[in-house]
Amino acid sequence: MLVQDWMSKHVVTLDENTSIMKALQVLKEHQIRRIPVTRDGKLVGIVTDRDIKEVTPSKITALDVHEMYYLLSEMKLKDVMTKDPLTVRPKDTVEYAAVLMLENRISGLPVVNEEGYVIGIITQTDIFKLFVNITGIYHSPFQISLLINHHHELLELFQILKGFEVAVHSLLTWREETAIPMEGNDAKSTGVDQKRMVFVRIEELSPSKKEAFLEELNKKFKVLYAIKEDISKLPRKESKKV
Repeated sequence: MLVQDWMSKHVVTLDENTSIMKALQVLKEHQIRRIPVTRDGKLVGIVTDRDIKEVTPSKITALDVHEMYYLLSEMKLKDVMTKDPLTVRPKDTVEYAAVLMLENRISGLPVVNEEGYVIGIITQTDIFKLFVNITGIYHSPFQISLLINHHHELLELFQILKGFEVAVHSLLTWREETAIPMEGNDAKSTGVDQKRMVFVRIEELSPSKKEAFLEELNKKFKVLYAIKEDISKLPRKESKKV
């Protein structure tokens, strides 16, 4: 999963000598939260709506309207931007971009090419879209969570799925050091660091087939849950009243 496949390619940029007033207008017009700042087309900084709010006079300022507008028109992005921001390349993985954002507590990264020109931007929203697509929730409401002793047991899981002719929409797995402790000889022979969490999203089954399928899974693994989610009636946030 590469950044180039999930980034927003139509990114808005502004020159470092653009006024704060103009930047405010662009943020509002495009409904965005950050703008890469350039010099001769190459990235030199980034400015966010928070950066601009911090330098914008509040409503209780002693300045009158004309003085306020003059101040904002004279102040440039280069005066308030974060210089030399963190970036990613189009061939970086989305996972790398996500970790970079998480570890640095930022919500977006400019994407630049080898010459330093901005060719896109990737944000938390893009990461959320990728995550939702990976889970397969738009294609199936039914998910099963399992704890297995070793990644080799994934083969047994696939065999059960094949035996019941169950269509799989997604399968996610990772090593889970904090998972429920295992019991018996398998735990001793494989080592607790080998146990894995597995999340499988499958087609919805008939009640009888679902019961038999889960019964077979429980013979081999620890089934943590089997749930059905309905996203057809998601709550929606209300629009702000004017």
